[in-house]
Amino acid sequence: MHFAAFIEVGESVSNAIKYYVNNVGNTLNLLDVLTKHRVRKFIFSSSAAVYGIPEKVPITEDEKISPINPYGQSKVIVEQVLKDLSAAMDFQQISLRYFNTAGADSKGRIGERHNPESHLIPLILKTAKGERQSIKVYGTNYPTPDGTCIRDYIHVEDLADAHLLALKYLLEGGKSDFFNCGYGHGYSVREVIDTAKKVTGKSFVVQETERRGGDPPVLVADSSRLKQKLNWKPKFDSLDYIIKTAWEWERKQR
Repeated sequence: MHFAAFIEVGESVSNAIKYYVNNVGNTLNLLDVLTKHRVRKFIFSSSAAVYGIPEKVPITEDEKISPINPYGQSKVIVEQVLKDLSAAMDFQQISLRYFNTAGADSKGRIGERHNPESHLIPLILKTAKGERQSIKVYGTNYPTPDGTCIRDYIHVEDLADAHLLALKYLLEGGKSDFFNCGYGHGYSVREVIDTAKKVTGKSFVVQETERRGGDPPVLVADSSRLKQKLNWKPKFDSLDYIIKTAWEWERKQR
């Protein structure tokens, strides 16, 4: 299972070479070694970023692949390499296209922490904790019910379970495939903020500002293929629970 990658979309635009060297070049080095040593089962952390701005929502795996930044493009390139390996030799791969992974281990042992932090829920919780002065909302005039972007948030434990099911599928003779990982419905930025206020019991400053370039109004997964082929049954499809576990983790951090 290959998880290692740089993931900051903005940084990928300003420093594309860094992303292609690591996300593509180093993955090719890994695949070269694995195939030489006859490792024939491979699970790849891909991303909804491969779709760019989708034409249809919810997004199926048949949606046009059209990334709009080097991060997404780096995932597309690796997916193509994996397709080529599968066609050329005894090599089976599963690419899991993550949507918005969030939350923390329910026992509080592992959580989300980036430096610098760029993900919405950790940023909100750091604001609730008093480490940040405010949380920014980038754009309030999108064509959504409350004007803010909508995203499909999947709890990290359900995503981990998808990896185990993918491994079982390959070990039992399953063929190479690509799967969306999401719940099939989304929450707006305002809904996430309001839920965080409820879960934490904290009030904090929300600052509305201009849109960021390249943010699609809605990104929601159609995960039917994952459910049907791998028998994936999500257990934590609750924004309250996602934020609750993330908050329990965040409060432990210094």
